[in-house]
Amino acid sequence: MRMITQHTFGGPEVLTIVEAPEPRPLPTEVLVRVQAIGLNPLEPRLRAGEFPLLGQPPFVLGWDISGVVESASRTWRFRPGDEVFGLPLFPRAAGGYAEFVAAPALHLAHKPASLSHVEASALPAVGLTAWQGLVDLGGVTSGDRVLIHGGGGGVGHVAIQIAKALGAHVITTAGGSKREFVAALGADEVVDYTTADFTEVVGDIDLVLDTLGGEPAARSLEVLRPGGHLVTAVAEEDADLIAKFEAAGRRFSGIAVEPDPVALRGLAELVEQGKLRVHVQETFPFDRIADAHRLIERGHLRGKVVLTV
Repeated sequence: MRMITQHTFGGPEVLTIVEAPEPRPLPTEVLVRVQAIGLNPLEPRLRAGEFPLLGQPPFVLGWDISGVVESASRTWRFRPGDEVFGLPLFPRAAGGYAEFVAAPALHLAHKPASLSHVEASALPAVGLTAWQGLVDLGGVTSGDRVLIHGGGGGVGHVAIQIAKALGAHVITTAGGSKREFVAALGADEVVDYTTADFTEVVGDIDLVLDTLGGEPAARSLEVLRPGGHLVTAVAEEDADLIAKFEAAGRRFSGIAVEPDPVALRGLAELVEQGKLRVHVQETFPFDRIADAHRLIERGHLRGKVVLTV
């Protein structure tokens, strides 16, 4: 099979396609013939050596996958030919930038029939982050006022739809052309951060889902009601921020996404009910992985970037 590896830290040019043996599934794992790979902003940082999650190269990046089960001889959860998607093994290396992946069956779910492999591969990491933040940690229920920072991004645009499906009143920050994009996803209020200070136009918030960190996360304290909750996907280890929120009587939770079959099935159900769709900004063929990383590094994405196999 072909896989994309790197033998040193560096720019996108260090990503190299090589031939390698197919992985051999362990008991409770399945072998997936990958059709599409969702890319995440974390991956260029890992490639460049900015974040030591996988140690020193060589390693193979990639976690978000969608594909077809090639073999499943030692698990009852799937059969050969099943279409599946998921986020296997994160944060350990899953070898997702490859034509075949051996993945724990428990880390996968049946792909919704209404989604293409491209769309399904874009959903796991961002969908699970949003679900675990809003449902598991946040406990959002009907009538809650939810503020989502960065509604036009990968996590944000999915979070808007999940919060709406939960019955929340959803407010999000977005700028430029993303204002129309997030409104079309169901946001009840859109704050243009380029022209307005969200703390001056938003208040009485039950939960803030933060995908940006920095000043937006810190200033969210000003808009939360007493007992309100900040859930952040990017500032989860900021000790000063945690102390500040706790001293003010507001809750603080950091989220690090993890494989979750229950949440995957929940996401699939929302898709099948027509309440959730994932936006793919651009797709790249397997041999253009460097170009895909360059696009991610430019930032300001709308939704996700996907690699086709």
